[in-house]
Amino acid sequence: MSTDAANWAYAEDFIPEDRVILEARDTADALGCVPVLPGAARALALFARALGATSIVEIGTGAGVSLTYLLRAMPAGGVVTTIDMEAENQKAAKATIVAAGFAPNRARMITGKALDVLPRLADHAYDMVVIDARKKEYPAYLNEALRLVRVGGAIAIDNALWHGRVPDPAQRDDDTTAVRQTLKAVRENDSLESVLLGAGDGILIAIKTA
Repeated sequence: MSTDAANWAYAEDFIPEDRVILEARDTADALGCVPVLPGAARALALFARALGATSIVEIGTGAGVSLTYLLRAMPAGGVVTTIDMEAENQKAAKATIVAAGFAPNRARMITGKALDVLPRLADHAYDMVVIDARKKEYPAYLNEALRLVRVGGAIAIDNALWHGRVPDPAQRDDDTTAVRQTLKAVRENDSLESVLLGAGDGILIAIKTA
C-alpha cells in the first residue's frame, strides 16, 4: 500500500462507526445504493454541528447513513428533508434512524425525482444542502441549492473526486464532466467560500457568504 493510500485508510477509520451505521451500510449494499464514506460523513456532521443546523436538505437518502450522521450533529428538534426516487431506500433509512434513537418525524422523507421536488422547497430556508445523488444532475442540484440555502449556510457535495476521475483530464464521461463542472461553478461563484477535502470519495463544502 502506498503512503497516500495508507494515510487515507487511517483517516477514514480514525473514528470507528457504530453498529447502527455498519448495519445501514450493509443494507445499502443490499439495496444497491452507495452511502457516503466515513471520512466524508464525519466532515458533513462536523460542519452541520458548527453551523448549528436545524434545517437541512439532503438530495439522495440511500439507506440513511448520512442522514443519521446529520441528525446526530443537529440540535433536538432539527429536521432533515431528504429526497430519493426509491421508496424502498427511504423505508430502510427510516428504520436506520429509529434504530439510532430518533423519532421518524426528524426526517421529512419525500419520494420523487429531486429536480421535481426541489423547486417546491422554500427559498433561503435551510442551513445546509447535501448533494449526493445522480452525478449528471449535479449542476442543476447546485443551482437549486444556491436558492435554498440561507446566507451563512453550507452546500456540501459528495463524490467530488468521483473515484479519482475528476482530477484526471482524460476522463470525459458524462458523470465526471458534470461533477467537474459543478466544482468549477462553486469555485467561480463569488458568493461562496469553499474547501475541497480528500475525505471519502472527495467532499466539497461551500459557505454561502452573500
